[in-house]
Order: sequence, then C-alpha cells, then structure tokens
Amino acid sequence: MGAVKRIRYFIFLKDVFILAISAFGGPQAHLAMLLNIMVKKRGYISEEELMELYALCQILPGPTSTQTITAIGFRIGKANLAYLTLLVWMLPAVAIMTTAAILVDNYQTKNFSLEFTKFIQPMAVGFISYGAYIIASKMVTTKTAGALMALSAIVTYFISKPAALPIVLVFAGCLTAFKYKKQEIEVKEKVKIKWGNFTLWGLVLIAAALLGAFTQDRIVLLFENFYRNGSLIFGGGQVLIPFLNKEFVEFKGYLSSEEFLSGLAMVQAVPGPTFSVSSFVGALSVRDLGLGAQILGGFIAACGIFLPGTFLIFFVIRFWDSLKKYRVVRASLEGIHAASAGMVASAAFLLFEPIDNSVLNVTVVIGTFLLLTYTKIPPPLIILAGLAAGFLV
Repeated sequence: MGAVKRIRYFIFLKDVFILAISAFGGPQAHLAMLLNIMVKKRGYISEEELMELYALCQILPGPTSTQTITAIGFRIGKANLAYLTLLVWMLPAVAIMTTAAILVDNYQTKNFSLEFTKFIQPMAVGFISYGAYIIASKMVTTKTAGALMALSAIVTYFISKPAALPIVLVFAGCLTAFKYKKQEIEVKEKVKIKWGNFTLWGLVLIAAALLGAFTQDRIVLLFENFYRNGSLIFGGGQVLIPFLNKEFVEFKGYLSSEEFLSGLAMVQAVPGPTFSVSSFVGALSVRDLGLGAQILGGFIAACGIFLPGTFLIFFVIRFWDSLKKYRVVRASLEGIHAASAGMVASAAFLLFEPIDNSVLNVTVVIGTFLLLTYTKIPPPLIILAGLAAGFLV
C-alpha cells in the first residue's frame, strides 16, 4: 500500500471516529453528518452514491447507519478498511453502553436508589412509540401494508416466542411479493453474484449455532443470539427493540423490563449507532459471571449484532444494481417494512405493561412522543431533562 493511500485511510478513519463521538439522533441525523463530512468536506464519494448506499442499507437486515459508513469504507479501501471502519464507528458507543450496564448492575447490587431514573422508563416507551410512528408514516402507505402492520402487532403482542418475529417478516414479505405487477417494469440485467460474503455470513451463523448447542457456553450462546437477531432485523434501531425484548426479557429473563427500558433510554443520549444498546443487554445477560464476563459480553453482543449486516452489505453491494430491477424483490419490501412497524408498535405496549399505569407515567410517554414529533429538541437533551426531573420530583 502506498504512502498516499495509508494517509488517506488514516484521515478517513479519523473522520469516522469524529462521527462516532458526535453523531446523535439515529440514521436520519447520521445521514446529514455523512453528507457534510464524507461528501462535501472530503469528497470520498458523490452525493448520489451516498444516497444510493443509504437506500440500499435501509432495505437490508442490519443497522442502516453502520452499514452505510462501512460500505463507504469498502468503496474506498475494500474489506480491510471496511472492518476497521466498523470497529472505529462502534467502539465508543459500545464502551459507553457496556459501562452503563455495569454501573446499573452495581447500583442495584449495592441497593443504591435508582429513583432518579423513574421517568426514564416511560420516556423510553415514548421513544419506541415515536419510532413506530416514523416507520409507519414512511413505509405503510397502502391498505395491504396497514393490515399487515396491524396483524404483525397483534401476533407479536400475544406470542412471546422469539421465532415468531422472523416468521411474521417472511410471511408479510411473501404476501406483498404477489403484488409485483404493480411495480414499474425495468430492463433486467443478468445478476452476477459473488457468494463469498454471503457464504461467510451463513458459515458464521451455522458455526455459532452448533458451537453454542455443543458447549452451552453462555458467551458463545450470547454471540449466536445477537448474530441471529442481527440477521433478521429490517428497518434500523427501533426494529431491534422487539427482537431483544422477546429474546432476553420475556423468553430468557436475563433482564427485567425496567432494566431494558433504562438501556433504551440511555442509548438515546449516546452518540453513534443505536444498535449499541445490544452491549447494554449483553453485559447484563452475563452479570452473574463477573466483571470480566460483563465487559466481554458487551463486546461480543456488539460483534454479534453488527457483523451480519456488514457481511450482507458487502455481499449485496456488488450486484444490487441488477437485482433491484426485479419487481418481486421491490414488492416484497412493502410487507417487510409494514410488519416491522407492527413489531415496534407491539413492543411499545409490551414494555409499558410493567410500568406503573399512573397519570404521571402516561403523561411522560405522551409528552416524550409529542416533543420528538413536534419539536427539534435533540434526544440527548430530552433524556437529560428526564433525569433532572427525577432528582427534583
């Protein structure tokens, strides 16, 4: 590698780090910062290329912002730079959320009062409700999509098994795929597929499942759980919530609903990828194994949730221009996005159930939703205001 390339890669990774410690607000806000730094300031890619990558990442499983920024790294310096990009981008948020989990656990173990966080849990429900509203307003635009959203919400509300979620997604996608004739016809190109990254994704999935079943090691099982969930999540950080709630709160019972909601609220005040909440869940899932296991659990959970989307974007980016011309592919996305919106809506109801159904808590949920919908107050400030109110009230 030439000296000029090395310097360019170093500057690019420095820009990624700046984004990792300053990018608040989820994929939409992240996109604005990517446009400013990666396109206007540095010229790593064109605005058209960035928007195309962002659109592609939105319809693939995995975290949209993370996939977009690693895809830029892939375009600049292939796989090696892309994996370094992923590491630099996720580490600050992962470290913060793992530390938060350890502190929460220590506070509870030592019987310190967490009363000052009393407004954080209903605020988290407000954030989830807002996420469902945003997804629905953008993705649910037909009667079929509306019906699938409602059906998805009902099914995932009443069925606690984690396996229900991917089944609902596949069913919804297959159902709307039959509407392919309504999609605009485009001139098809022969799809030339390089299977390397897809094979890698599949091999890791199978190996983790087999190794976990054979060893029953908690850390290995943790990686498998997050890797499997990360392979099925369409629609960004809000859609991750019902998957984690089903798997780790309702089914396995590693976290209480209160702890889970606290983590969801905290991640709103942390820069970088929203998927870093996985580190909070991972660290608390192995709390009984000691501090070292918690630190490892936070990192392993992050690797599990981030890697599938990374493998898949590297796989699809090579032939996406040809694949998207097929109407059945575009048509299936209507059902997948509608089902995802329904899952997020049901998660909001499920996570509100353990909270005291008081007028104050309901007011906090509604107030948080309205602030996010009708004001431009940054989410971190809303969370800090909630913590301050917890001290004062």
